[in-house]
Amino acid sequence: MRAPSFSGPSNSFPFTAIVGMDDLQLALILAAISPAIGGVLIRGEKGTAKSTAVRALTEILPPVEVAAGCRFSCDPDHPDPTCPDGPHAGERGVRAARLVELPVGATEDRVLGSLHLEKALAEGITAYEPGLLAAAHRGLLYVDEVNLLHDHLVDVLLDAAAMGRATVERDGVSVTHPARFVLVGTMNPEEGELRPQLLDRFGLTVDVVASRDPAVRVEVMRARLTYEAGPENFVARYDGAQRELAERIVKARDLLTEVILTDSALRQIAEICASFDVDGMRADLVTARTAVAHAAWCGRTVVEVDDVRAAAKLALPHRRRRNPFDAPGLDDQQLEEAINNSTPPEDPDDDGPDDPSGGPGGGVDSSASSEGGSSESEEQSVGQPAPGSAPSGDVAGSSAPYKARLLSVQVAGAGVAGRRSRAITEVGRVVGDRGRVGREAGRPHLLGTMRNAAPYQKVRGRTGPGLVVRPDDVRLAVREGREGNLVLFCVDASGSMGTKRRMGEVKTAIVSLLLDAYQRRDTVGLVTFAGAAATVALPPTGSVETAVRRLESLPTGGRTPLAEGLLQAAEVLRIAAIRDPRRRPLLVLVTDGRATHGDNAFARARQAAGWLAQRGIATVVVDCEPRRGIRLGLSAELAADLGAEYLDLGDVAAGNLIRTVTERKAA
Repeated sequence: MRAPSFSGPSNSFPFTAIVGMDDLQLALILAAISPAIGGVLIRGEKGTAKSTAVRALTEILPPVEVAAGCRFSCDPDHPDPTCPDGPHAGERGVRAARLVELPVGATEDRVLGSLHLEKALAEGITAYEPGLLAAAHRGLLYVDEVNLLHDHLVDVLLDAAAMGRATVERDGVSVTHPARFVLVGTMNPEEGELRPQLLDRFGLTVDVVASRDPAVRVEVMRARLTYEAGPENFVARYDGAQRELAERIVKARDLLTEVILTDSALRQIAEICASFDVDGMRADLVTARTAVAHAAWCGRTVVEVDDVRAAAKLALPHRRRRNPFDAPGLDDQQLEEAINNSTPPEDPDDDGPDDPSGGPGGGVDSSASSEGGSSESEEQSVGQPAPGSAPSGDVAGSSAPYKARLLSVQVAGAGVAGRRSRAITEVGRVVGDRGRVGREAGRPHLLGTMRNAAPYQKVRGRTGPGLVVRPDDVRLAVREGREGNLVLFCVDASGSMGTKRRMGEVKTAIVSLLLDAYQRRDTVGLVTFAGAAATVALPPTGSVETAVRRLESLPTGGRTPLAEGLLQAAEVLRIAAIRDPRRRPLLVLVTDGRATHGDNAFARARQAAGWLAQRGIATVVVDCEPRRGIRLGLSAELAADLGAEYLDLGDVAAGNLIRTVTERKAA
């Protein structure tokens, strides 16, 4: 018996009342029709109703039949044999379509679930508390600001999305359960891009931009204000449209298995993907599944050119980027040329499809085996040399970014999870244990807990197997991993930097360091100084792409206000510490050391450097003074005042200097 197709109106903003978001609505509907597509990534500026559209989607999705009493929403017709709540008795129930929101600051235990350590030690049973992935099974998992998600949570999502299962392994105890969900993420590109592996996991992507048409904007305002004035009356007006849309989604789901994807349609999809030079085979598979879903949505049983066109517009934009600093997007004219130059789909024979495995979910995703190679292919695509061929010496004439050496903060901290400096984090190798404060969440340390409880077993009256464990006995593991930093570039843009060629080398070096910051999930900022003052060209942000654009348009010339540049950098770091106190700063000063603005210019610069050193700000000085001719060595003196690591411009490239920043500081 099929569940009802519409659960009735609620007071949330209706999906059918959203104005001017046709591509976004289509992408969400297609993902709902065929979850095998792999979810939707919604990119857009703030205030474009991204979250409103996602939350409204659940109101038009059909309810889900589940095994009665199963916390993991198993399908009663096909229950998972490894379900922790199984075996199921065959009874069934119906629940509404579920949208589970994953907070950016969620802990790994909250996402995966956790084990009850006291019961495991004392009673020898596995008491598992399901997490968000279990709740999202057979539903939607929504991550707002997905680009700000911590790396260890990204890894958890990647594993679950690839395997369709979630596994919790804790102190020798393992629990696994199904976790198949439609992943929907929203993000503001100004706050930073997504890690390539996670970006590729989204089947479709949509760029949402507020309409510039005044008539459309008026319609949007009118709808929103009317809704806020009387939600119940507003929702009631769209009840019929909501029901009609919900029924159409159910019909499309039923028709999905009957849609024929001919050999000629498959060839056209392959030719289009090849013409855009996308990596791997996931783009082809997602485009094919999306084309089938679009045909079912339109009520057709054969995939046509319009279906392929609609699928390519949604499946390819985020897969054609050749390096992290390329803007995503798809040129409509190029797409039309690719379609015109490809083999058009033909009607199948009357006796059935040419390829029975061509439907949604058919075939094997051959690109899954290349997950680990995403970062490597990305690095090679941005002009980095092959291993062992890193640029040497002066990197003169170099215009393409290269692999930069690792710059890091010396002392281990306790900042946000990342990939740069050593830190005590939620993930990483275990280096000790500590007491738990109240009912604090965290990964228990098994041996530490047993050691804490063992001396009191006789007093507690232990008579049988297992330990008598109390909450106060629990010790939490202390783990050392890597943290992300605020990398603030303070760049000399004055006339003393010399020729355009030399400034080009400086920009190449900074872009290479920015690429490294992108891959390590750092926050970056840019301060420049020239003429009579310093300028905050880019406040601290997660968008490395914005920093690259600001750097490309950086004007040069004039005197060198070095002291002003250092003081401006200090002010930026002071404000950043208030806003994000857990993210430790790393100041990268790029200069030739000259100071020519104002009285006692270099003395004031050294005084500012000493002030920064007293505040313990980790600094790296990159000396841009030409190697030819007379060298004044002012940057080296400045580095000594800052207590900073000193690098020549040519030493920014990895492989040119074996010593790391931390090694030199330790010496």
